[in-house]
Amino acid sequence: MSGHNKWSTIKHKKGKADAARGKIFTKCIKEITIAAKLGGGDVGGNPRLRKAVLDARSNNMPADNIARAIKKGTGELDGVVYEEISYEGYGPGGVAVLIDVTTDNRNRAITEVRTIMTKNGGKMAEPGAVGYLFQTVGQIAVAKGALSEDAIMEKALDAGANDVQDDGDDWTVVTDFSAVYAVREALETAGVPVRDSKVAKVASLSVELAGKDADTMMKLMDALEESDEVQNVWANFELDDDTARRLNDAA
Repeated sequence: MSGHNKWSTIKHKKGKADAARGKIFTKCIKEITIAAKLGGGDVGGNPRLRKAVLDARSNNMPADNIARAIKKGTGELDGVVYEEISYEGYGPGGVAVLIDVTTDNRNRAITEVRTIMTKNGGKMAEPGAVGYLFQTVGQIAVAKGALSEDAIMEKALDAGANDVQDDGDDWTVVTDFSAVYAVREALETAGVPVRDSKVAKVASLSVELAGKDADTMMKLMDALEESDEVQNVWANFELDDDTARRLNDAA
């Protein structure tokens, strides 16, 4: 987990630049549309949609944009039809990579993903080649200053969580992927200030990267995440401390 968390910290510092390029809004609209399509337009009764709307609001998306995306998902307004696809591949040093795509054109999406991988030190893999390394879980982030370890553990377990992990600045509450939204609501009801929640794909083993391989992997992750086709990228690498410190300072 440590490499993923270091990369998450670096991404967080770069978030404002990504938003300025319009990437965040595009991803939010796609997620809202898909969530509404699959679970209906009632934010109160559709946990995935509720999370998507919260993310959109946290990124300052106008309410009108959110409402239109919901209506396009439910069919109340005409709009493109999105589908979700996952691709698998390898990065430098044998890193396993999962790429979650939301697209209205499957052929365009695979062409773009393959091109990005090829140009940035990666290569595509057959379905199932690396997916078995990842487990889908729920993750809920709580700032460390909010609660002590004993307090967050007690409240998390009472809310139905499986574990609590120390992830630097945050406590990460781990849940079954299907329970993440219910556990988040239970924590908030119990007065726990939740910073974020998500369904994540966590690798069972990791590859440590340093030097050139680490730099190449960072460029590959950046290129994939900057694509309008890509919603999420998951990879099983860790950065050595010197590389993480250098990249964090440069972010």
